[in-house]
Amino acid sequence: MDILKPLYERVVEKNMHEVEYLQAVSEVLDSLECVVRKHPEFIEQGVFERLVEPERQIMFRVTWVDDQGRVQVNRGYRIQHSSVIGPYKGGIRFHPSVNLSIMKCLAFEQTLKNALTGLPLGGGKGGSDFDPKGKSDGEIMRFCQSFMTELYRHIGSETDIPAGDIGVGMREIGYMYGMYKKLTNEVNGAFTGKGLSYGGSFVRKEATGYGLCYFMEEYLNNNGLSFTDSRVVISGSGNVAIHAAEKVISLGGRVVALSDSNGVIRDEKGIDLDVIKEIKLVKRERIKAYLNYHQEATYYDYPKAIWSIPCDIALPCATQNELDLDDAINLVKNGCKAIGEGANMPSTREAIHYFLDNKVLFAPAKAANAGGVACSGLEMTQNSMRLNWSFNEVDHKLKEIMINIYRNITECSKEFGEEGNLVLGANIYGFLKVADAMVAQGII
Repeated sequence: MDILKPLYERVVEKNMHEVEYLQAVSEVLDSLECVVRKHPEFIEQGVFERLVEPERQIMFRVTWVDDQGRVQVNRGYRIQHSSVIGPYKGGIRFHPSVNLSIMKCLAFEQTLKNALTGLPLGGGKGGSDFDPKGKSDGEIMRFCQSFMTELYRHIGSETDIPAGDIGVGMREIGYMYGMYKKLTNEVNGAFTGKGLSYGGSFVRKEATGYGLCYFMEEYLNNNGLSFTDSRVVISGSGNVAIHAAEKVISLGGRVVALSDSNGVIRDEKGIDLDVIKEIKLVKRERIKAYLNYHQEATYYDYPKAIWSIPCDIALPCATQNELDLDDAINLVKNGCKAIGEGANMPSTREAIHYFLDNKVLFAPAKAANAGGVACSGLEMTQNSMRLNWSFNEVDHKLKEIMINIYRNITECSKEFGEEGNLVLGANIYGFLKVADAMVAQGII
C-alpha cells in the first residue's frame, strides 16, 4: 500500500477505534495500488479520499417498551456510504454486536458489491444493537415500529432502500414497512425483502444462498471441480446457510455440517435439511436440537469446530471474521479445495492470504454473496413496474447476474496481472465502476 499509505494513515487517524472499518478499507486499498499507477487522475480528483468517507452517517436512539412494561433503549444506525451509481441499498442488521465500525465496514463493502451486480444501486447499511433472540413477536413489533419512527425520514424508494440482514427477516421487514407506510402515507418500493402478498419478490429469501452457489458452480466448473459428490461444510444455519445448503444438495453435493452461535452439528450421511428448517425457521431452537431427530449425528459445543471437519468446499455463511488463520490452516490441511464467502467478510485478511498462497479457490464475499442485493434490485424493478415475475424468471435472472460477476472479476484480475485472484478482481472492478461515476458527476 505504498502510494495509498498516507491516505490509509489519515483514515486510521480519523477512525482509530473502528477496527472492522479499517480492516475493510485496508483490504480494498491494498488491491488498488495497481489502479493508481494506471489511473493517476484518480489521485488528483480525490476519488480515493471520497471513497473512504461515507456520504452520511446517521445514529439515533430507539426507545421501546418490553412485555413487562419496562422501558428499553437501543441505538440505531444508517450509514449512507455512496449514491453515485444509484440510491443507497443495503440491509438492516439487529444484533448485539452492531456498532458504528461494523456498520461503516458493511456499507463500504456494500458500495463495491452493488457495483459488481451491474444494477444502478449505491451502497448503505443499517441496524441496531437490539437482540431479537428470546423476544416475543409483540416486543419485536414495538421495537421495529420505534426504529422506523426515526429511520423513515432518511429512506425512500428513490433515496435509500433497506432490506434484511442478520436478525432481520420477513417478519421484521413487515413490521418496519407497515410503520413506514403509516408515517409517510405512501405505498412504494422503499423496502425489499417484503412478503409476496405486499410487493415482495420470488427468490428473495433464497437469493443470497442460491446466488453463492451459482457463483461457486461457475468458479468450480472453470477450474475442473464441481459440487457433485463433494463434501461441503457451511457455517451458520440462518437464511443464507439454509438456502446455500438447499442449492448445494440440488447440485449433487453433500452438506456434512452446519452451525449456529452455540455449536456445530455434523452428519456424515448428509444434513437432513427438512429437520434444520423445522428447528430454525419454525421452532427457532438451537441447532443442537438436531440430535433429537438424528441421534447418530455429532454435536460440537463450539462454533469453530466446523472448520476442523474434512471437506472439499467450505461456505462461511454466518458473520464477519468467523474464519481466522488457524481455521484456514485446518481447512487446507484437511483437503479443502474451495472457499465461497456467503456472509459479509467472514474471513480475516490472514486467512485470505493463506488460502491464496496455498492455491485454494477463494470467492470473496463482495462478489459471491451479491445474490441477495441483486434480487433486491430485481424486486425494486418489479415494484416500479407494478409487476410480479415468476420464481423461474427471477431465478434465471439471478443466475445470469452471478455468472456475469464471476466472468467480469476474473477478466479484471487478468487485466491487472493477477489472473485468478478474485479478491483483487472484485475490488478493482467494483472500484472502477464507482470511480468512473464519481468523476463523471464532478466534485460533490
